[in-house]
Amino acid sequence: MTKILERVEAHYEAREMPFGKVYEWHPAYVLLECDCGEKWTLSATSTILTCQCGLELGTFVEDIRERESHLREELTHPWFYDAKERSEQHQRDEDAYPKGSSWRYNDITGVDDM
Repeated sequence: MTKILERVEAHYEAREMPFGKVYEWHPAYVLLECDCGEKWTLSATSTILTCQCGLELGTFVEDIRERESHLREELTHPWFYDAKERSEQHQRDEDAYPKGSSWRYNDITGVDDM
């Protein structure tokens, strides 16, 4: 018998930056403790499927893979669903970094209207 110590669902963490947002993917994982005392951190890409004592761990890996294959669209592509938030952030950035500011992004069109 194993004990689940921690279960983390797959998710993106978003960090605000001037004029943008960065999304970092964190895959799902499960932290298990076997009756023999061994601890395992398993994810969808884990290749260790048997504990030293002979306990099968593959079902946990399959469960993680199954869950990740059915994630909601809002979770797998959050940038499609935060348009209002991004618009508000853009306005805050425009106010904080006016034209001519050294922190202002470069205009990629080549038009210089500062």
